[in-house]
Amino acid sequence: MKRELAPDAVERILAQARAGQPPDALLQPLLDQGWEQGEATAAVESVVREWLDSHARDSGLPPSVPVPSPIDLNGASVLQVGDREVSVLASMLLPRVIVFGGLLSHDECDELVSMSRPKLKRSTILDPESGGDEVHVDRTSAGTFFPRGGNALCERIEARIATLLDWPLENGEAIQVMRYGPGAEYRPHHDYFDPAWAGSAGPLKRGGQRVGSLVMYLNTPRRGGATTFPEASFEVAAVKGNAVFFSYDRPHTMTRTLHAGAPVIEGEKWIATKWLRERRHD
Repeated sequence: MKRELAPDAVERILAQARAGQPPDALLQPLLDQGWEQGEATAAVESVVREWLDSHARDSGLPPSVPVPSPIDLNGASVLQVGDREVSVLASMLLPRVIVFGGLLSHDECDELVSMSRPKLKRSTILDPESGGDEVHVDRTSAGTFFPRGGNALCERIEARIATLLDWPLENGEAIQVMRYGPGAEYRPHHDYFDPAWAGSAGPLKRGGQRVGSLVMYLNTPRRGGATTFPEASFEVAAVKGNAVFFSYDRPHTMTRTLHAGAPVIEGEKWIATKWLRERRHD
């Protein structure tokens, strides 16, 4: 028989979710009452989702869309992902952020850096009006990209990501590799395409909206370079081989996925980013 949450439990979950509490804090009272891990997780996620959807309806926004979600995450600290074991280091429900350990081997990180170094060009952002690429002071990295399936290494990494996040491989954009030198940063921004921007029309025709981001760290800077989530007061250190994933089920600030690449203070930072779309991206 399916358990029902008491009204006071619903209010507690919502209060903690609004405060950015991690999933364990939301789940623990239910587990203490004898709930199974799976049913407790489903109940908490249902409450949070209904709350977000009600806010979306009140704001005239479209309903949520499916987003990538890691396989078998319920209570797991280690996931078997094809050819690798990947650790779950941290997990949040709102915003939906998960930190993975050991997604890439050190050899894979070094190879991506080596292949990318000769191809680097100044990174750009989407021009909100024209939809073209523009160099901007908010993003001071240099980067390059590798088409999906463009080489054996990327093909292997892309297959691993598709398995980990249970998301079609063809819905992924090209892997982008970026280098941040001393002082380089990416100021707070969202990864989705703002529907209010005229320049979003072009990208949206190729696979629909972005619904998830995976940032993979290819080295460990001496100091600085963390990925920060200002609205959640959460910071992910850039550690070689690790990755941070976050999803956003609608292009709106209510997802609390505002994030930034903090300035590199000493050394350099290399990352590989994989953005995931609603549909096939060509």
